[in-house]
Amino acid sequence: MAIAWTVDLDTGIDLIDNQHRRILDYINELERIHQTGDRAGVGSVLQELLDYTVSHFAFEESLQEQAGYAFCKPHRKVHELFTRRAQTYVERFEAGEEVAMELHDMLRSWLINHIKRDDADYVGAVKLNMQQIIREQEQTRGRSWFSRFFA
Repeated sequence: MAIAWTVDLDTGIDLIDNQHRRILDYINELERIHQTGDRAGVGSVLQELLDYTVSHFAFEESLQEQAGYAFCKPHRKVHELFTRRAQTYVERFEAGEEVAMELHDMLRSWLINHIKRDDADYVGAVKLNMQQIIREQEQTRGRSWFSRFFA
């Protein structure tokens, strides 16, 4: 069954929410392609999903680091554990096993729980940091490069 985005999954950080929606789209695409019986298509979507998710993790972690989020390292560890777990599905798929729906169910559950629990924890720190960056940019607008350099 396809996953629908609901407002309780919004973090309030548009960049992150858009990336989460894209991951959800990939999960739904995995199910759709699986139903067609297109094994090569499943493999393609699976690889795209994992590549995109890993790049999302890197982006999310960089925001956390920039914000000085206290639990950045444990959050990174959660990402690493997920990546290893997902890689086992890829290996099983490449060995000929039928894992698409098992993987779909795991991804569905993991994504929703991760957003609601783990990601919700860092949102405050990242938003505060983003607001500070915006304030600093607004303060330096209109000042010459020379005065900004010596500020």
